[in-house]
Amino acid sequence: MPQGKQPARARDAELGAAVARARDGDEAAFGVVYRMVQPGLLGYLRGLVGQDAEDVASEAWLEIARDLGRFRGDGAGFRGWSATIARHRALDLLRRRRSRPVAAALDGDLVDRPGPHSTHDQALEAMSTEQALALVRSLPREQAEAVLLRVVVGLDGPAAARVLGKRPGAVRTAAHRGLKRLARRLAGDGVTAQTPHTLRHSRRAAAESDPSHR
Repeated sequence: MPQGKQPARARDAELGAAVARARDGDEAAFGVVYRMVQPGLLGYLRGLVGQDAEDVASEAWLEIARDLGRFRGDGAGFRGWSATIARHRALDLLRRRRSRPVAAALDGDLVDRPGPHSTHDQALEAMSTEQALALVRSLPREQAEAVLLRVVVGLDGPAAARVLGKRPGAVRTAAHRGLKRLARRLAGDGVTAQTPHTLRHSRRAAAESDPSHR
């Protein structure tokens, strides 16, 4: 079994249990849900709206809290549901700013088949958090969102596809192409895997600092 998959399933199980308690009115459980979901959600929003991410996240959490009683699903489903809400609020902001990024069309003859997860690993290990998000924002929107949902929020292909309203294969391809583009840029800039405070390390540190995981 690949490393990391079991802990991810365990975290989703813990999150699902906390969501169920929060839905029944347990305020402490809602705090656990927030601490488990907020780091990834905020990283996703930073990739979409930059410095306005915290304001958008606050709006999203107000909606999440309001509609939690209607949510039905497990921990992984909740992460997808909350990402969908956050995305809608981010797109609302972009529309208000009249600067919504224009999606680049995918060239059919240039579409690569999704490769092994080592592409994700190489890109993550070579980027600091701020550098990563700045580079991701420079990608075509389909690629940027696919990378953020897969790598930062941690959704699988089908869940990310539901958030974006696309087919899983298209999302996997967009994520793969985006990560390949990032890897090429990093190689050109001479960035190495020794760069401290990588995006992955930031996510791990956030999880380890969460009291609910102790």
